[in-house]
Amino acid sequence: MTLFITIRVLDVVDILLVAVLLYQMYRIIKGTVAFSIFIGLFLVYVCWLLVKAMNMELLGTLMGQFIGVGVLALIVVFQQEIRRFLLLIGTNYQLSRSFGLEKIFNIEKPKLATDQQIKEIIRACDDMARSKIGALIVVAHKNELKDILRSGEKINSRISAALLETIFFKNTPLHDGAVVIVGNRIAAARCILPITESTELDPNLGLRHRAALGVSEVTDALAIVVSEEKGTISLAINGELLHKISLVQLATLLERVMVVET
Repeated sequence: MTLFITIRVLDVVDILLVAVLLYQMYRIIKGTVAFSIFIGLFLVYVCWLLVKAMNMELLGTLMGQFIGVGVLALIVVFQQEIRRFLLLIGTNYQLSRSFGLEKIFNIEKPKLATDQQIKEIIRACDDMARSKIGALIVVAHKNELKDILRSGEKINSRISAALLETIFFKNTPLHDGAVVIVGNRIAAARCILPITESTELDPNLGLRHRAALGVSEVTDALAIVVSEEKGTISLAINGELLHKISLVQLATLLERVMVVET
């Protein structure tokens, strides 16, 4: 009789990989309606195991059929979360760069922003915060946000504080929606962003904050929000919303995302 279980190196690797996958899944669905659904499905699965262990054939068969169909239901219910998970993998590893696909297919990359252009964004945010003009600015990182760009009005202009302030001035045709900056250009305005489903967000926050958090959950972009009520600047990145950030913090994060040209 064997008293000890043999554990191979592959078993340890297997456990670690499953732990990483579960952690990433938790990060993605934490604070959303999907988390409650996941807990519900997990409890149903545990009940099914107990029913099988007690040899309750009729109930076990019914629950087994439910779980069998549940795989397809999971894909439908968690489609946003699956998309975010795949985006996380694709963005982090950037296979296209590793294998030089950009050169093979002659994919044009956005030009890098300059330090002066970042200062223009900061100045615009500062001016609008002082004047309590609401604004929502999305800055692309590795993903070019083409679906979001199609939802707005194409601009393709150089970055300037004056233009950003003009766009968001009250009652102008383009002040609703988001401005999207790609590389060193203001690519589009009046763009429609996905809204977060997070249940942990402060209910007093408006649609701009929810849209900023939403786009940061499904892309690697950075989103800046200027509150027209409080005159504060907030920033959403990697599914997290940072409130009342300073201009120094804003500059640091913009430099990291925009990959400044020296």
